[in-house]
Amino acid sequence: MLADEVDYVVGVDTHRDRHVLAVVVAPTGAVVARRSFAASGRGYGQALRFAEQYAGGRRVWAVEGAGHYGAGLARCLTGHGETVLEAGRAPRSERRLRGKDDELDAIRAARATLASDERALPRAGNGARRCGS
Repeated sequence: MLADEVDYVVGVDTHRDRHVLAVVVAPTGAVVARRSFAASGRGYGQALRFAEQYAGGRRVWAVEGAGHYGAGLARCLTGHGETVLEAGRAPRSERRLRGKDDELDAIRAARATLASDERALPRAGNGARRCGS
């Protein structure tokens, strides 16, 4: 089980211009930090530093849309030795009933990854964005 192997999961709800992150403690599912960053090389560097600050132990990243809007972030993170998993989106009916909330979506991505027995690695993309500092 993933919760036995890591200390934190960083859930990411991805969008064209900004990504929303939530740091979740693996054994308990508690949220310890949330923040959004630009979907750019500089933003990716800020996201990585944010995770280092709030998720300093063993961690994985649960990225929604790692093959689409999250592809640049996923490439940046794996380039820095981070483990990135593709987080499945909540079913459309559930999203419609609960409404759209980017912070909650990031938390759901982290918790769903913790609860899943399967680990989906992101698809490889071919466009590169610089991973800035």
